[in-house]
Amino acid sequence: MTSDAAVPAGSTGDGPGPVWWRFGHDAILVEFTDAADRWAFRCPGADELVVGARTVLVRYDPGRHHPADLMAGAHLGAERTGNVRTHTVPVVYDGPDLTAVASARGLSTGELIARHSAVTYRAEFCGFAPGFAYLSGLDPVLHHPRLMTPRTRVPRGAVAVADSYCAVYPTDSPGGWNLLGRTTEHLFDATAPRPALISPGDLVRFEVVT
Repeated sequence: MTSDAAVPAGSTGDGPGPVWWRFGHDAILVEFTDAADRWAFRCPGADELVVGARTVLVRYDPGRHHPADLMAGAHLGAERTGNVRTHTVPVVYDGPDLTAVASARGLSTGELIARHSAVTYRAEFCGFAPGFAYLSGLDPVLHHPRLMTPRTRVPRGAVAVADSYCAVYPTDSPGGWNLLGRTTEHLFDATAPRPALISPGDLVRFEVVT
């Protein structure tokens, strides 16, 4: 990664604002003081915007654009809503950590399930594995630390929580999140035109299946 001096994005440098760095030969990494600004960030001329936890990666064609020119035109607009989709994910709540998490949070398993399935989550960013979306909106009562010792294998479709996030494991993989249940939904298919079911900005609800 090559690095420029941090420059406030889309401003003259007066006052606080996002800072950016060149990221390789065809990308810019923009970091935000207020993470919510990621959803309102605009960069005319960019080929792709990839949202992270507090950043947006701007991909561009170096044959057509210079990074400083791109960032000079970057700005905050209305929050992006055009491509947001809502997913309803059916869940059987029988995970191996369900009882332990409920007990640690002072809840019955029924109360935990009710709280977990009562809210609408938002995919903040994707990482760890293809199709693994970090979902915000978890009831604060359900915030629970990762396992001290990760499992060597978590099955595809496991619905899990860790710290303030919720997620669904898209493939079999190691993992240290607390497993509350499982779904038969396929979250990632490398052969599909759109491989990841859930994209940053999408909304997710969990539906109890008995």
